[in-house]
Amino acid sequence: MSNISMKHLRYFEALAQHGHFGRAAEACSISQPALSLQIKELEEILGVPLVERGMRQIRLTSLGTEFARRARSILRAVEELDDLARASLSPLAGRLRIGVIPTVAPYLLPRLLTRISARFPGLDLRPREAVTQRLVEDLLEGRLDTAIVALPVSEPSLVEVPLLEEEFVLVRPRADADKPVPNSEMLREMQLLLLEEGHCFREQALSYCNFSPSQPRELMEGSSLTTLVQMVGAGIGVTLIPQMAVRIETAQAQVCVARLTPPPARVIGMVWRRTNPLAEQFELLAGMVREAGEAQAAA
Repeated sequence: MSNISMKHLRYFEALAQHGHFGRAAEACSISQPALSLQIKELEEILGVPLVERGMRQIRLTSLGTEFARRARSILRAVEELDDLARASLSPLAGRLRIGVIPTVAPYLLPRLLTRISARFPGLDLRPREAVTQRLVEDLLEGRLDTAIVALPVSEPSLVEVPLLEEEFVLVRPRADADKPVPNSEMLREMQLLLLEEGHCFREQALSYCNFSPSQPRELMEGSSLTTLVQMVGAGIGVTLIPQMAVRIETAQAQVCVARLTPPPARVIGMVWRRTNPLAEQFELLAGMVREAGEAQAAA
């Protein structure tokens, strides 16, 4: 049993996460045969199978599922030992995996990355864009160090730090520029375009319009704010977008922007694991995120 290595654990955790030898091998930057060999070797060390191998997919055995859970816990603990050493360094250095939700990433990251690179040249920043649920899962599993999301996420094992409040604005076809601005009740009667399910911004927009569970069936969906705004420009309907997206998304679209009363808003913040030793450095990073957000809003 002492022959189990960290390499075995990392490769098996990747296989458990991706559910596919090829994708797991790609994530680990090795060949598929090399990863398969390592998993087979791990099973031989344990004396029991961890994986059920099918023609197109794999399934973990009951032991494999539990082994994957414990492997993740061990890998996360080892990474936090590395973080503990990094916490003694000033300024931040080494790898930092930061997640960002899609309704923030395109607008905030350019300014943020420029500021971070200038202040912490030794920091290997690795941003990842994904919806909130995925980012939270990756944080809890140790695949991310911190994330920029809309708060609250209400996960007890994560620290939440509010950074800035941002209003939503209404985007309408340019021909509607002189029409009265609708209120939330009127929006419920209009063709409202929203992001597809999984995006927290979708739920925030639905909440503002006070849709009941039976009403959203009439909504039209898009995969990005860019798609939604272009659909509005084509006269298909109206949409809500965050303030930080206005300048970029409306620049090339035949649309107009109006402020709603009362204005809907969200709180953007950072989250990280309570056990992460880099909390002090993350607080410093949070300040830079706030500055970048304020600069983007004022642009």
